[in-house]
Amino acid sequence: MARSVLLQLARDSITEVIEAKRLINKNALLSEYPLLAQSVATGVNIYLNGELRGSAHSDATEKSLLEDLVYNAKKAAFENPRYSPITTSEYIDSEVEVVLYTPDGEMRERDPSLFATNREKFSIHLE
Repeated sequence: MARSVLLQLARDSITEVIEAKRLINKNALLSEYPLLAQSVATGVNIYLNGELRGSAHSDATEKSLLEDLVYNAKKAAFENPRYSPITTSEYIDSEVEVVLYTPDGEMRERDPSLFATNREKFSIHLE
């Protein structure tokens, strides 16, 4: 199953910090998905073993959807005052949820853990 653009953007935002390298080409994303330039308040929740592990939300925003989502993903993972910054091993096993606060109501989408979706990549093969 393919990950949505918004979930991929949230994941890439967190991965940028973990790997200390730029992964997101904002100009390319805005060119391909013009909707990302619109002002939309967002939220990102991170779950580990079914329990909330980090969360960041915007009530209202002047930022673009792209900027707000990147900001909230990084804040949920690394700057939530209720939790220590997420570790790499926690991140691999965590689920990420993106929330959009639209005039028509909340829209939510949740991504399974990287470990669950890439078991073959993380498994040890014995011959």
